[in-house]
Amino acid sequence: MTANMQISLEVNGERVDAHVPPRLNLADFLREHLQLTGTHVGCEHGVCGACTVRVNREIVRSCLVLAVQMHGGSVETIEGLSDSGEIADLQAAFRDRNALQCGFCTPGMLVAAQDLLKQDAEPDRERIREHLSGNYCRCTGYQAIIDAIETTARQRRERKP
Repeated sequence: MTANMQISLEVNGERVDAHVPPRLNLADFLREHLQLTGTHVGCEHGVCGACTVRVNREIVRSCLVLAVQMHGGSVETIEGLSDSGEIADLQAAFRDRNALQCGFCTPGMLVAAQDLLKQDAEPDRERIREHLSGNYCRCTGYQAIIDAIETTARQRRERKP
């Protein structure tokens, strides 16, 4: 039997110290140990994108990363991005454009969309599709999601001086 390991990391701006099994993935750590259930677990193979979070400012599939690998790192979940207001406009656009239905993929989509908009202030529809290609949605058909991201990008550009 393998002993738990001590980790210390920052999650949504707060320090977290925990003892975790060495094989516990980050998604399960966030959901089960920290009750941050916005990170959804779909395929558990890194294919669907439902578990997308930001680790050290880069998006990753949290089902493919071990919690112990986060020792000393920084994790931002959908809860952190939402609570900080960073994605309020993107969330509003998703709502207004009906870019969410069942909501299962929405947290991962929002994290990936924000990542794209931080990289590219003026993505075209093809670039949006490409960036979201690792995030599956079984309900919306993607057009409303692409519309919401395109709308948010345009509104952010118009707000800049």
